[in-house]
Amino acid sequence: MHDAIKMMESKMTPEAVARSRLMAEQEILTVRLGQLREKLGKKQNEFDGFSQTSISRLEKRKDIRISTLIEYLNSLGMGLEIKTFPKANIKRVKEEILLRV
Repeated sequence: MHDAIKMMESKMTPEAVARSRLMAEQEILTVRLGQLREKLGKKQNEFDGFSQTSISRLEKRKDIRISTLIEYLNSLGMGLEIKTFPKANIKRVKEEILLRV
């Protein structure tokens, strides 16, 4: 599988590879949100301040506002940490926490 992805990426422009990876990460986030909820034993209709329909939509969205994500996670009893990190070898910049709620 990994070799197939490498082969496909070798035929794409670097910009197309970056876009594809971003889209994949967005898809993975939605899957992970639902998995986290299920792992914690909570059903979609058991959220304070959210309807079952809104949780269903949120777990399918590819673009979630940070404030909505914080509310969702807070309802699960979870927090959120956002980190930055240098993509290239930039020695003067290190990984840093931007937000922890």
